[in-house]
Order: sequence, then structure tokens, then C-alpha cells
Amino acid sequence: MHPEHRTDHETDASIAGNAGSPTAATVEPGASPDDTSTAPSAADTVGGNRWYLSTAPIVRALLHLCVPMAAALVVSAVYNLINAGVVGSLHDTTLLAAITLGAPILGLILAIGDLFGVGGGALISRLLGASERDPAQAGDIKRAATFAVWGAFFTGAVLGGIGLLFLGPLVSLLGADAVTAPATSAFIGVMLAFVPVMATAFCLEQLVRAEGAARQVMVALIASAVANLVLDLVFILGFGWGVAGAALAMGLANLGVLVYFVAWLQRNSEYVSLAPRWFTLSSTILKPILSVGVSTLLQSGFLIVTALVLNTLAAGYGDAPLAAMGVAVRIAQVPEFLVMGVTFGVLPLLAYSFGKGDGARLRSALRASALTVGGISVLFAGVVFVLREPIVSAFIADPAVLGLGVTILVAQLTAMIANGVTGLITSLFQATGRALAATVMAVTQGVLFVPIVLLGNLWFGLGGIVWSLTVTEVIVFLVGVLLWLGSRAAIDRGLAAGSPERADAQLADA
Repeated sequence: MHPEHRTDHETDASIAGNAGSPTAATVEPGASPDDTSTAPSAADTVGGNRWYLSTAPIVRALLHLCVPMAAALVVSAVYNLINAGVVGSLHDTTLLAAITLGAPILGLILAIGDLFGVGGGALISRLLGASERDPAQAGDIKRAATFAVWGAFFTGAVLGGIGLLFLGPLVSLLGADAVTAPATSAFIGVMLAFVPVMATAFCLEQLVRAEGAARQVMVALIASAVANLVLDLVFILGFGWGVAGAALAMGLANLGVLVYFVAWLQRNSEYVSLAPRWFTLSSTILKPILSVGVSTLLQSGFLIVTALVLNTLAAGYGDAPLAAMGVAVRIAQVPEFLVMGVTFGVLPLLAYSFGKGDGARLRSALRASALTVGGISVLFAGVVFVLREPIVSAFIADPAVLGLGVTILVAQLTAMIANGVTGLITSLFQATGRALAATVMAVTQGVLFVPIVLLGNLWFGLGGIVWSLTVTEVIVFLVGVLLWLGSRAAIDRGLAAGSPERADAQLADA
């Protein structure tokens, strides 16, 4: 169905090397003529994943690493925008408010998937690299993948079941009042039923990416967004199911993603297996997966708390602020996700360059990605700011809500500029092994936001709530700059100790 699958699989095979190939023997520096390898170096295979990390021109490397991720994220953001338009076409601010109130539940689902997927993907990538020197290392890949996938599924099933059992109190906790509670219950109830499916789909996305199949992930996510939109039109406008139809469309689209990823792995992956017989609770599997995944879960947890506090305070001013906030956030997500594609995508390149000790390449990659992030942020923010009223009015007809939506959008775009640079600094810390600095960056926003939004609400009312996230992002940006200045000497020392072997290890850890 997708002819590019075969191409990527063959590319991955060429990177790993073919031990049976009698051609292209290479001699390592300082080795004797008899100490030759039977395959070309992965870094020398033009067009291979390792070549992009090691020697490809920076622009080509960034395009290869960032475009698929950015494309998938942007398509997802565009879908969210169109989804808001479809719901908004019903001219009921209560429905838009219900979707905004349900956002933390989606964040929880993502957190479950990332807990197992990010940790599992990192371990799988590490084992794939180790298997090039010791083929026996590949044996644990099946166990890692199986634990990650079934762990995400069963954790999602348990949490989804608990959520359905206590749906009423949960809806109240999310900030719904007597007016928004019915729609919020319908939206969240359907989403909770699909938690196992969606969490597993998010986990599988990371495992497929760990195989180096960035284009396959892009294809799956874009197809999912298209299917989601079609189902939205059928369920919301056709059947009149409202926000419950929106949640059902999201769940079914993710079920399609799950099936696609499972089928791709079965057809194309040499090592990954999802068969239950490989499931294990061995510490050699659990510890590396959960130690990486928990930090991601912690960050997601702060984001969920942020959304809960924001929604609860905004709900105190009526349904209009919630509806306006939901639309403004979705509009700002388009450039924000494009920036995230760059900051996430460049991380392997930064990690590899640092591990190898190639300071010039690391600085070049950092400079190019910073210019890209800055250019995208300023360009999109400028265009959307100039056209803010026509853009927001496409989703909101109520003049009172329209003015509030425009104000929130301006605040969101300002926050996006600071957040883009912050994301890049965080990626640099992660790539260079600055664990403490990266953790500080990950949790600072959550720690600062709650007191800032509470004080903003106390001193400035609704305006303080609207601008609280912007103020938080600017402070986090300044903290990141200070941490970067304080880490430069340590990063330089790490570069001086670099080697090609450590580059492989650094890439696996990233």
C-alpha cells in the first residue's frame, strides 16, 4: 500500500551492514590490513540514517530529521483546528468548552503512551546499535517491545476503567459546571473507553521511530488526521452526535494507527515482536524503560496540572472564555508544532555530534536550528497577528467571544516564540547529557505556572489568566539561557572527550 516502506527497510539494513557481503571492505585507522570489516561504515553510506548524523550537510540533515516529524505534528494541529471549526459550526459554545475541558484527559493518554513508548524506543535503539557488535544483544528487543506495548495497553485499560467508574467526579474536577457537564461527560466518556487503544498507538509510534522509520510515522499520523476529519464530518454533522462524535472519531482513527503500526512492524522489523510470550518483568528491561519514561511522564503530569488549573479558573468566568481559549490554542498549535518538529528532530544530530566530539558540527546544527525556530516563530506569529480577527472569526461567531479569542491568541503566539527557543535549549541539554539542567527545564514551567496564574487571577482577573502562560514561558526561557551559559564550559569539556564510539552511545541515550 505504501511503496516507501520497502525503501526504508532496505536503507536500515544497509546501515546495519551485511556481514555476508564480500565487497567494500574497510580498514580502520591504525588497524592491520587483516582487520577489515565486511561492510562499509554506516557513516559513509550516503543517504543512510547514520550518514545524516555524521557527515551530511547540515541543511540536508535537518530536513531528513525534522521534516517528517514537523509534517506529522502540523497535520495534527491543522486537524485540531478543523475539528474546532466543525464543532464551532454548531454555534454552541458549550461544546467548544467541553472539548477544552477534556484536553487534560488527552494529555493523560499521551503521558501513558510516552511513559512506555519513549523509554521502550530508547532501549530498542540502544539494543539495535549494540547488536551490530554483539548480535546476541538483539534478543532483548522483542522483550523490550512487548513490555512497552502491553504495558501501555493494560495501564491504559486500568486508568480508563477507573475514569469511567468515577466519571461524574472526574468531570467536576476538570472544571465543568452544570451547563457544560453533560457535553463534557459525553466527550470524556467516549475518550476514556478508547484509552487502551490510544495509549498503545502513541507507544507504537515511538517504537517504529526507534527503527528509523520516520516517514512511516509521518504517513500514519497524516492518514490518521485525514480519517479523523472524515469521521468528524460523518459523526458530528451527519449523525448529530456532537462532542461524543468527535471523541469517537479520534478513537477510531487511533485504532487505525495501531493496526497500521502493528502490521508494519510484523512485515518490516527483523527483531521487534509484540507476541505476549515475550512479555517479561525482568529488571534489565523494566529499569531502562521506566527510568527514561518516568521523566517524560513527570513533564506530562505538569502539563496536565497546568491545563486543569487554567480550565478551572477560566470556567469561573463562564463558557465564553473556555470556548475562546480552545480555539486560540488550536490556531497557535500550527506554528508551535512546526517548531516542535525542529526542536525534537535535531536532538539526535546534537547528541551524535557531542558524542563524537565534533564541536563545529554541533554548533553549526544548533545555529541552523535556532535560525529555523526563530524564523518560523516570528513569521507565523506576524502573519497570524495581522490576520487575527478574520482567523478567529472563522471559528467563533459571537462578537463578545471573538474579542476575547483574539486577545488569547496574541498571548499564545507571544508564548510560542519563547517556548520555541526553550525547547531547543532543552534538546541541547538532553543531547549533551546535562540531565539536571534538562530536568529543571522540564519541570520549571509546571512549578512556576500555578502560582503565576493564581496571582494573575487574583490581581488582574481574566486578563491575568490569559497572560499567565506567556509570563511563565518567558521566565522559563530566561532560566534556560542562564543554565545554558552556566553549562558551556562543561559542554566544551565533553566535546574534548568525544569519540565515534561515544557518539553511538550518546545517540542511543538520546
